[in-house]
Amino acid sequence: MVDLNLHQNEAMEIKCDNQSAIAIAKNPVFHWRTKHFKINFHFVREMEQSQEVKLIHCSSKDQLADILTKPLCVSRFEDLRARMRVCSMQSKEE
Repeated sequence: MVDLNLHQNEAMEIKCDNQSAIAIAKNPVFHWRTKHFKINFHFVREMEQSQEVKLIHCSSKDQLADILTKPLCVSRFEDLRARMRVCSMQSKEE
């Protein structure tokens, strides 16, 4: 964030639906199992340890990206759309 001239007062929250990935990032004891992980994963671990980011579990059913990547029933689509605070143009015209 500093590279973008943005300053933060508290840790940035990163939501992840993989509890194992969160556990590995938070607990360096698992390091011996992760020696073949990509560099960017180790970067996330370092940011978590320095408290610049905070990893939070997000249930798979709460993934807002599903609205863009999966076929959804109307009720699920409307729920995710409302959580993104996007409204229908039809409802604005009425």
